[in-house]
Amino acid sequence: MTQRVLVAIVCGVLFGIGLVISDMVNPARVRAFLDLTGAWDPSLAFVMGGALVPSSIAYAIKRRHSRPIFETQFNVPASRNIDGSLASGAALFGLGWGLVGLCPGPAIASVVIGRWQAVLFTAAMLLGMVAYRIASSRHPTTRHA
Repeated sequence: MTQRVLVAIVCGVLFGIGLVISDMVNPARVRAFLDLTGAWDPSLAFVMGGALVPSSIAYAIKRRHSRPIFETQFNVPASRNIDGSLASGAALFGLGWGLVGLCPGPAIASVVIGRWQAVLFTAAMLLGMVAYRIASSRHPTTRHA
């Protein structure tokens, strides 16, 4: 196993542990955050705010280095354009997140801790990814993410 793969696994496991500890794998907690007129739960805002600290550190490190330790280049999106593909993807993400209370990270962490709903969600998500790849390969103007 390469160092790159090992680093990716360690980062993914740490992220998943953080999601479990913060209870962001609980769809009810996420839906309560999105329920602004009902029993609003602000805890997700604190989790998102807490994510700004390591993200800010990572961008500070990026400015001081020409490349990452285990990679040949930094992989940061260069485009700042908001196009139809980005807007529709964001809308689908938000719709699914609001309806189900899961997004990809918490869903995968929930699979690991044995929640059958997350298994179903993750399977549907993967099928959607495959369907998108197939559909976009038939239309050369569609970009792959």
